[in-house]
Amino acid sequence: MADANSYEEQRRRQVEENKRKLEELRLHHLSAAVREAAAKPKLQKRKASKPRDAADDAPPRRSGRIATLPEQPDYRDNVKLGTGKPRQQKEVKPDHAYAIAKAEELRDELGSDYPTFVKTMPQSLTSLYIPAQFSMEHLPDRGMKLVLVDEEEEEFKVQYRPHSSSLVTGWSEFVMDNELVEGDCLVFQLIRRALFKVFIFRASSYYENDH
Repeated sequence: MADANSYEEQRRRQVEENKRKLEELRLHHLSAAVREAAAKPKLQKRKASKPRDAADDAPPRRSGRIATLPEQPDYRDNVKLGTGKPRQQKEVKPDHAYAIAKAEELRDELGSDYPTFVKTMPQSLTSLYIPAQFSMEHLPDRGMKLVLVDEEEEEFKVQYRPHSSSLVTGWSEFVMDNELVEGDCLVFQLIRRALFKVFIFRASSYYENDH
């Protein structure tokens, strides 16, 4: 009986000793972990980068009120780069201005029964550009032959090119036959769908009238 009690007492002491050692071991590990953590430099947490949205690359949207405002004019075309000086408009020669004035007088006299436009002869005599607004309103949107009738009632067939709103093939023949030069002014009157009556005002007539 005494041996049994002695065994139980020895076992109880052994268990308590094991518990004490285990607690010491836990405390040792905890202390070591604390010291290690204190010795390490603190790292700053980096914020996760926000995924780039395609909308970020889009131009800023204007509010409804601002969007209805007219665009501001760009004056850069009126300034020569490097000088800051506005471009001077090309001065119209007196004989050219005289021809234009006479042509505009006739256009007003002709009235609005037939569509008309005034065009000054350019330096290049191989083609002639028709005002785009006139082409859109009165001419077809496909290439075709137009007939030009001069003041001598002579007819000339000229190719009309809609995408450039111009008279091309055949125009140089009309120019040479009527001895047109730069500065002469023409009045085109659309008599029929593809037929123009052409009135010519020559710049040279300015000098013939004692100016």
